[in-house]
Amino acid sequence: MKPLETERLILRDWRDEDRPFFHRVNSDETVMEFFPFRRNREEADAMMDFIREGIAQNGFGFAAAALKETGEPIGFVGLHRPSGLSNLPKGTIEIGWRLAPEFWGKGYVTEAARAWLAYGFETLGLDEIVSFAVVDNDRSIAVMRRIGMRHDPAGDFNHPGVPDSHPHLKPHALYRLSQADWRTRQG
Repeated sequence: MKPLETERLILRDWRDEDRPFFHRVNSDETVMEFFPFRRNREEADAMMDFIREGIAQNGFGFAAAALKETGEPIGFVGLHRPSGLSNLPKGTIEIGWRLAPEFWGKGYVTEAARAWLAYGFETLGLDEIVSFAVVDNDRSIAVMRRIGMRHDPAGDFNHPGVPDSHPHLKPHALYRLSQADWRTRQG
């Protein structure tokens, strides 16, 4: 993928040297609070390989977000085709993110998400981008609202990928942003 740049970030493909960081983010208890699993190193490496393959095929994905000043990765932000969700039409594109906790509260996700929305609507010509999170994930939902997404209560769902052992993580809120609404906000 061609890297995207924001004021403070470079959004780029994952590199082999990012593997320890990718594992840390995907196994950190605080980061993964709203997920029913933590990935060990082997699982994290496999997930990173899967993401890299998707980026190579599509030109987008959950890309590494790195500080422009140092090149240090801070997490990921990107567009993705979700699978296994029958409540979303085929071809739906979601925007998602995950950052290491030391980078929370600095506006990095909002900054990167806005760049990905522009890419999705201007370059890919998408009609809509969605996002979803566990209903109690106030931080992610706040980002969705900051980037102009609107809650679609009729689209809320119980995530089929969450095991019954974690019932509190099943309910997900669905947020949407149409290209028309995004363009209105740009003008």
